[in-house]
Amino acid sequence: MQQGEMNAGLLHDAISAHRFGDVASICDNLELELAAKGIAKPDDWPYSIHLIGYIYVSDMNGARFLWKRIPTSVKQSQPELVAVWKIGQCMWMHDYAGVHEALRGYNWGQDIQPLVAAVAEDYSKRMCKLLSTAYSTISVDDAAAFLGLTHSEAIHFTLQQGWTLDSSSQMLTVKPPPPVSEQKLDSSKLKNLTEYVFQLEH
Repeated sequence: MQQGEMNAGLLHDAISAHRFGDVASICDNLELELAAKGIAKPDDWPYSIHLIGYIYVSDMNGARFLWKRIPTSVKQSQPELVAVWKIGQCMWMHDYAGVHEALRGYNWGQDIQPLVAAVAEDYSKRMCKLLSTAYSTISVDDAAAFLGLTHSEAIHFTLQQGWTLDSSSQMLTVKPPPPVSEQKLDSSKLKNLTEYVFQLEH
């Protein structure tokens, strides 16, 4: 078996085993091997999976550099690739609602769907953590907008995270995250979050 075929098998195995954090590095290694041998990428190169692999591990610089080196003809012929890039763009711009819309707004193929679902779940968890750092209480509707969930889904999800609900006011009391002395909330994220809440309320 050729090395490239072995790595292609590793990629399939990683996705099947839900080791999504390995996807980008496997694709990187395979890309470097082809380049070292002077071999052009095949027509079926998994650009979409490579790109969302970067997004899954929050390597937005890696995602941007990959996007820049993808041929224009490929971008024009692969709408799924453009849909993945839309997710990355929204994350880069801190467009919280846009991320959820981009995740839901495309009929993803069977190969990439598990990765998209994992990105969606991870993003909701990260947003929940960010909200728990920035707020003590928040309305169910606002939480749903941030988390990309319906009203009832937001209640179910936040209760699973240890939040409590006042049914009469439909306000959620946030469970604060455990103190971690060596980590600080990114002030730019807090600023963007505050601006987004202002947009929701006006």
